[in-house]
Amino acid sequence: LQRMLSMAVEVDKSPNCSSCKIADIIFPSLLNIHLRSQREVFFNTMESQLLRCKLLELLFQHSCDVPTSLPLSLDKILYFLSHFSVLLPYKEGTAPWQRWDEMLQYLSLLLMSYQNVIRDHLRSPLNNRMDLIIQKAKPKLQDSDDISHPDIALKVEAFTSRMQQVLGNPFPPQIMEKLCLFQ
Repeated sequence: LQRMLSMAVEVDKSPNCSSCKIADIIFPSLLNIHLRSQREVFFNTMESQLLRCKLLELLFQHSCDVPTSLPLSLDKILYFLSHFSVLLPYKEGTAPWQRWDEMLQYLSLLLMSYQNVIRDHLRSPLNNRMDLIIQKAKPKLQDSDDISHPDIALKVEAFTSRMQQVLGNPFPPQIMEKLCLFQ
């Protein structure tokens, strides 16, 4: 299935458009997966970085109280850090910190996938992409990809205060580890 999805993204002249269409079709099924382990297997076995990026973007857009119209960028990923909530279905007895831990893991995965999409020119058609790679063209960044260390620190601090309100003190070490990884 993952190979077929990856090929479906690449056959069109616009991989970006294809990945959006496929992600829109798959997303409702993703929301019906109730086990974290199954969701993780789904994302970790995905061959198409662009499709993974689109699905994760939809997941976070869905979980935000106030969705944003920003295009996917580093700024939008920081927006997700500040605004996402935990809306995925979980089996009974799952601790609240485990839900936040999973979402932080997916946010880091979104960041890594986005970096791969930009670095490897995955939004470009395959024949153009090869030319860009051969020419060692620099990745095309957006204005909203230009973020500073103070911006990151501010968003992480806001997230930390929100987590203190939700989870109380002390934070589980897994949450702190994922937050440090993300930062």
